[in-house]
Amino acid sequence: MSINFSGKQGTERVVGVVGGMGPEATADFYLKLLAITPASRDQDHLRVIIDSNAKVPDRVAAILGEGESPVLILQSMARGLQSLGADLLVIPCNTAHYYYEDVQSAVTIPVLHMQKAVVASIQRTAADHPNLDYSRVGLLATTATLHTKLYQIYAEEAGIVIIVPNAVTQEQFVTAGIKAVKAGDRSTGRRLIHQAAKELIDNGAQVIIAGCTEIPLVLADGDISVSVIDSTEVLAEATLRAAMGSLSERR
Repeated sequence: MSINFSGKQGTERVVGVVGGMGPEATADFYLKLLAITPASRDQDHLRVIIDSNAKVPDRVAAILGEGESPVLILQSMARGLQSLGADLLVIPCNTAHYYYEDVQSAVTIPVLHMQKAVVASIQRTAADHPNLDYSRVGLLATTATLHTKLYQIYAEEAGIVIIVPNAVTQEQFVTAGIKAVKAGDRSTGRRLIHQAAKELIDNGAQVIIAGCTEIPLVLADGDISVSVIDSTEVLAEATLRAAMGSLSERR
């Protein structure tokens, strides 16, 4: 997806990244932000402050009532980034957005909202390509993201039907695939995630959201028979827009 960010409006904002969930996904976000920034020299890039804290308690376990809450650590990270000069925050982890309000309440700067940005991106794409039908969207994400309906909340408002894997596929392919990627086994992760995506397509999905930031590491647009919406890339695009002038992506 290409976006023209040629017109800067006012002073650039410093970006703070509440990261480490997981570390490779945070690096992927930063690389994607760099790739879309209009820059011909170092000084043209944004100032980005990254707290890649891999010690944040497991978000899935916490949401499912099986582990420690990450709220206090996420809030501490957010406040720390603000104290270092961040003007806006991003969280390149879909599941962590269950705690979005807790993070936003801890700071006085805006926190961009990943799921809202993704749904808005789908709406823009559908408007630009009226011949495409994006009314039925498959979602590959953690069990906690599905359980808390982080995407469904915004998709339903936009008239989009979200299709999710059945329980067996979710556990044996999506969850296992995400764990494989986190463990550094991209080959297994790719095989499992692609199989889950195929099942969603067979069930009527016209586009797939890579709704966990590990998934775009093994599933990219062009890999399967329908378009793939990379939630990490969408967040990077929303971040650049916000940093260069518009905070319309804020929740």
